[in-house]
Amino acid sequence: MAINPPVDATKTEAWAELQSVYDQMQAEGVDLKKWFAEDENRVEQLSFDAGTLHFDLSKNLIKPEMLKVFAQLADEVKLAERTEQMYTGVHINNTEDRAVLHTALRRPAEDEGKYVVDGQDTVKDVRETLERMYAFAEQVRKGEWKGVTGKEIDTVVNIGIGGSDLGPVMAYEALKPFADAGIKARYVSNIDPNDIAEKTRDLDPETTLFVVVSKTFGTLETLTNAREARAWLLEELQASGAIDGSDASKSEAVEKHFVAVSTNLERVAEFGIDPKNAFGFWDWVGGRYSVDSAVGLTLAIVFGPARFEEFLNGFHQIDEYFRNTPFEKNVVVLMGMLNVWYRNFFKVASHAVLPYDQYLHRFPAYLQQLTMESNGKSVRWDGTPVTCETGEIFWGEPGTNGQHAFYQLIHQGTQLIPADFIAFANTPNPLKDGDQDMHELLLGNYFAQTKALAFGKTADEVRAEGTPEDIVPARVFTGNRPTTSIMGVRLDPFALGELIALYEHITFVEGTVWGLDSYDQWGVELGKQLAKEITPAISQDDDALAAQDESTRSLINFYRKVREF
Repeated sequence: MAINPPVDATKTEAWAELQSVYDQMQAEGVDLKKWFAEDENRVEQLSFDAGTLHFDLSKNLIKPEMLKVFAQLADEVKLAERTEQMYTGVHINNTEDRAVLHTALRRPAEDEGKYVVDGQDTVKDVRETLERMYAFAEQVRKGEWKGVTGKEIDTVVNIGIGGSDLGPVMAYEALKPFADAGIKARYVSNIDPNDIAEKTRDLDPETTLFVVVSKTFGTLETLTNAREARAWLLEELQASGAIDGSDASKSEAVEKHFVAVSTNLERVAEFGIDPKNAFGFWDWVGGRYSVDSAVGLTLAIVFGPARFEEFLNGFHQIDEYFRNTPFEKNVVVLMGMLNVWYRNFFKVASHAVLPYDQYLHRFPAYLQQLTMESNGKSVRWDGTPVTCETGEIFWGEPGTNGQHAFYQLIHQGTQLIPADFIAFANTPNPLKDGDQDMHELLLGNYFAQTKALAFGKTADEVRAEGTPEDIVPARVFTGNRPTTSIMGVRLDPFALGELIALYEHITFVEGTVWGLDSYDQWGVELGKQLAKEITPAISQDDDALAAQDESTRSLINFYRKVREF
């Protein structure tokens, strides 16, 4: 099926209407206090529920009537058409000629046969892979899979990078309270030798299992770290006398302590991993959309198949909500449109994500790849230049940590920074400081920050507190700083799946408005290519060094002068 060229959103009637609304706001002044006072139904009109999550958009710089304009813009850029193309396997990743079917990773078994794409029954193949994953996970969890010396596995080490690392490590940290088999996970990604050295330093090789995650089994960083992990394993086992150092003993050790998430079975076998212990995924699964595929094998081991299924069900809940809810009431679409509103009309550059839950401390980092690798582009899917600003810089830290770091900039800085605040009503660790419930203390900060950002504090209010006049300006808060509040019941596998799918689809909505192929990532390739050319020049190849630019030569010469190894 041919992909139509993108609609130029800036030429639509809805875009012109948004520009008119923005101009009027600037003329009249943005005033959230006034808007709340004048509209007693504002919160109700701008609150939504999706799955187990509750959303309050009322502290954003919009009026309820703008939801119709957002929905009109979605219609005019043909969001419904592109959504159906994505869900049904049309090759909307046109620069790589691939379908985009991460939604198939979480479809229920009863959908088998309904989504046959390029001759493949996608749901059937996904469910078969999941069953293999679950069977293997149960072997490890029950102690049936043993290391080369007969000991049970107590640590799994995921070796991957990008989507093969950020998703699994984020989910592992988020769901730690649900680890119930006495198995811990670690994650190695950086090619910096310090990463693999620190992650293996205190491990027992006899009880460690490595999961090497690389679709092609050729990713430079991943395979380098995997070879280092293999060398560490064999050296440690031989030094302790656990193996005798023969080729046969080494081969057995690698087979017992390494599995793969890859589709390149030939390379897997060459590494020493039994291809029977390789779990695949497909070209229609982008790396940053893959945590719910076999890439999540460590999660299935640590938390168990039942929890992994709950995780998938959370994704599917939001998938169905996004696909079937009218745009004007669809909070996923509306949050995507809000981001467009701020990026293209208020010209904001960054977007903060602030989880008031320590278990989500890696969630902002996960979103950085999801959003910026997807929409950090200046060319539309038909190869033409974009017609407006695209992409946002996503960043954030958890809870009150951020308050004591960068909230000063959000509250009183000169740039507007929209922020998503995320919290849950229940905690797995209900602790008290005397009579004070600590979780409620945390939530008190969660509620207070969005209130302060929205409504601020006037000079008269500051004076009324007895503040000296010369200090008053420093203590004024302008307010009108936009936030979205997201609250859930509890952070469990289902809710985490919901959160991830939420931002996946928000990213897709923005990409559709901007006319982007949100599923390729050519921007990461040039640096990789140049690294291969430059690396030989660093230590031995003077001809390669001479071929570099003056700055690069100077830096390499400094390295050669001061290196000590």
